[in-house]
Amino acid sequence: TVAAFAPNAQPATQTALSAESDRRAFLSTAAVFGAAAVAIPGAANAVVDYENISFLGGGKVVDLNNANVRAYLRLPGMYPGAAGKIVSHGPYKTVADVYNIPGLTAGEKDVIKKYEARFTTKEPAPEYTIDRINNGLYR
Repeated sequence: TVAAFAPNAQPATQTALSAESDRRAFLSTAAVFGAAAVAIPGAANAVVDYENISFLGGGKVVDLNNANVRAYLRLPGMYPGAAGKIVSHGPYKTVADVYNIPGLTAGEKDVIKKYEARFTTKEPAPEYTIDRINNGLYR
C-alpha cells in the first residue's frame, strides 16, 4: 500500500509570526555565544626573551634540563641512544647526575664523557621541558 511509504508528519507551514520567533531565538543564542567568546581570557603570556635560549641547541653548550632531544644531533654519537635517555630522565642538579641514568651503557657513558664540557644544567622551564622528547618536528 502507498500509506506505508508516506511520512507520518504533516508538512510544516511557516507563518511570518513563527519565522520571526525563530529569528529571535537564533539571534539570542548567537549573542550568548558571542558574549562567551569575549569573556574567554587571552592567551597566556609566554616567555619571549628566555635568558637561556642559547643552551637549547643553537650554541656549543647544551642545557641537559631544557634542550630538546634534537639538540644532541650536533654531537655525533649522542643521538638517539644517550640523547633519548637524557631527555627521558631528570631534572639534573649537576652534569655528573647524567651518569646515574638507569640503563645507560658503557658506550653511552663514554660519549657523554666526550662532550661533558659542553653540557650545563639550568633550572627546568616548563615552556621547554614539555617538548624535550617530542617537539613535533619530523623529516
